[in-house]
Amino acid sequence: MKAAVLFEAKQPLSVEEVTIDKPGPREVLIRTAACGVCRSDLHFVDGAYPHPLPGIPGHEAAGVVEAVGSEVATVKVGDHVVTCLSVFCGHCEFCVTGRMSLCIDRSVKRPRGAPPRLTLNGKPIAQMLDLSAYAEQMLVHEHACVAIDRDMPLDRAALIGCAVTTGAGAVFNAAKLVPGETVCIVGCGGIGLAAVNAARIAGAGKIIALDPVPEKRAAAEKLGATHSIDAMSPTAVDEVVEISRGGVHHAIEAVGRPQSAATAVKVLRRGGTATILGMLPPSDSVGLSAMDLLADKKLQGALMGRNHFPVDIPRLVDFYQRGLLDLDTIIADRMPLERINDAFDELRRGDTTRSVIVFG
Repeated sequence: MKAAVLFEAKQPLSVEEVTIDKPGPREVLIRTAACGVCRSDLHFVDGAYPHPLPGIPGHEAAGVVEAVGSEVATVKVGDHVVTCLSVFCGHCEFCVTGRMSLCIDRSVKRPRGAPPRLTLNGKPIAQMLDLSAYAEQMLVHEHACVAIDRDMPLDRAALIGCAVTTGAGAVFNAAKLVPGETVCIVGCGGIGLAAVNAARIAGAGKIIALDPVPEKRAAAEKLGATHSIDAMSPTAVDEVVEISRGGVHHAIEAVGRPQSAATAVKVLRRGGTATILGMLPPSDSVGLSAMDLLADKKLQGALMGRNHFPVDIPRLVDFYQRGLLDLDTIIADRMPLERINDAFDELRRGDTTRSVIVFG
């Protein structure tokens, strides 16, 4: 199969012929239909986060099941599926207490000493984020995918695997937004736009979007933002506080920069909560001042939107099919695998919402 291989950080990916193994007892072989190009992958490509190499990035995908292992019980051949990087074991402390997105149990991977799932010229290729979706096929644990309605367009469905699950999950699961509450979304890429859309679905009173790119602000308004502000404006924070009459109930950071995380805290009202979604540089930190603590402000993470993806993803598909979730506006471009490096260049420039790699 063709796959985009990262041999060295800060270097272009190379499309190679890679060998994929047959499914093990609890594994699923998927023919990839589409994969979104997410900034999380860019962090690995540009070396901001370490990962064994060579490897195949890509984690926001959808496709069709081609084969299943002997013990697979959740999907069958022919099913249309969305994959999710928060693969879960189902029996650890995190899973049984409902925090599946925090599961790191190694039982979802192949045991040490077993043949690798991916090889190139007989040598192992690292499976990045347990998926490696910039490839014509994926071989994953059955708890890394979920079946969806076959009428759902797979290029749109791919976005639900990360951007929408994370952005919408931040609103529904982490912020637990109450109808009428105000929210500020800092950053209007794929995740931020999904959060804007989810805030509208949840019945937020005012939805204020911050981004330096006019086109992204326009997309946010189309998806439900009641106000949009240039994030680079020196008065941006003051404008949010004024519009929300004292600060927002919830601020959601969807960029991954210390400055945007600090903005999320600054726009809060007393008792407000900031949820940080972006992958900040590993050496950086975000905090609350003494005065923030006295004002009962809260700061939290929400890995992958604290999802319960076997339940959440089919519901998000239903939202799209009912016209509540607008995935078409989020997609900026569709490209073949051979243009994967162009897609990453667009991400680096920061002027696009979401590109999708389409197969076949």
